[in-house]
Amino acid sequence: MTEAASPNTIPADLSFEGALQRLEGIVSRLESGQAGLEESITLYEQGAQLKAHCEARLKAAQLRVEKIVVGPDQQAQGVQAADFG
Repeated sequence: MTEAASPNTIPADLSFEGALQRLEGIVSRLESGQAGLEESITLYEQGAQLKAHCEARLKAAQLRVEKIVVGPDQQAQGVQAADFG
């Protein structure tokens, strides 16, 4: 079995870019058709975990983005959390 197919959990500190790279590797392996059924299932499960991890990282980044609040005199008055509603 390949490293990509070994069952494991996604490290909480895995960067978005690292998770995306691993996910791309899984997609490539699945698309190649070279993985057997059991390995494909394992890869799919890992891909789903990585997708959720990427979504969580994006959400966290989104919450960190701030927008500048400009007053009536067109001067910056501070920042507030961005609303992506």
